[in-house]
Amino acid sequence: MRVDVVVRPRARLVVHPPSSEAAWVRGGRRLGALTVGYNLLEAVVSIGAGWVAGSTALLGFGVDSLVESGSGVVVLWRLQHPDRHMQREARALQLVGVSLLLLALYVAVEAVRSLVAREAPSPSVVGIALAISSLVVMPWLARQKRRVARALGSGAVQADSRQTSICAYLSAILLAGLGLNALLEWWWADPAAALAMTPLIVREGLEAVQGRTCCDCA
Repeated sequence: MRVDVVVRPRARLVVHPPSSEAAWVRGGRRLGALTVGYNLLEAVVSIGAGWVAGSTALLGFGVDSLVESGSGVVVLWRLQHPDRHMQREARALQLVGVSLLLLALYVAVEAVRSLVAREAPSPSVVGIALAISSLVVMPWLARQKRRVARALGSGAVQADSRQTSICAYLSAILLAGLGLNALLEWWWADPAAALAMTPLIVREGLEAVQGRTCCDCA
């Protein structure tokens, strides 16, 4: 009896490419370095322009930029040794949260002081241009950081992205305040809007300190 033997080709072993975590870590480092560099420049310009114009809003925005730079340094520190990310994650997240709470305190105090003193800053073309620039840069940075946070499951990077978003909101507030003061002489618009932002900043800071911003990076 004849027996036909059918030799089937051996199934090909599919080797999936290694995890792209290293690429995401490199991207996160680049974003952190860009955050630090841009915000240091922003702080120098804002504080200088605020000093010249007597603008509390611009000075406060400059302090926010310094806090954001510190947040970027924290994220760079967290990503320095990704193999030990669990040991660094909780501390990095807490440090970002503390920076948010410090920012909220400063914004609230300066806003109240400006309202009480009825401070009306001089028009500042530099301040308006800076606010417009930040409205373009900060939302883009925040989106990129959220992508990295999702890929790495990093609550610290997610908290930093929220702080970058807050910086964008404050840029809008700064632009509105300086614009309304320059066009309509509504001196109270900027400090009132900044004061209204304080609860949001506090909430984000408390969530970061308590570790409740991790991994649900929508």
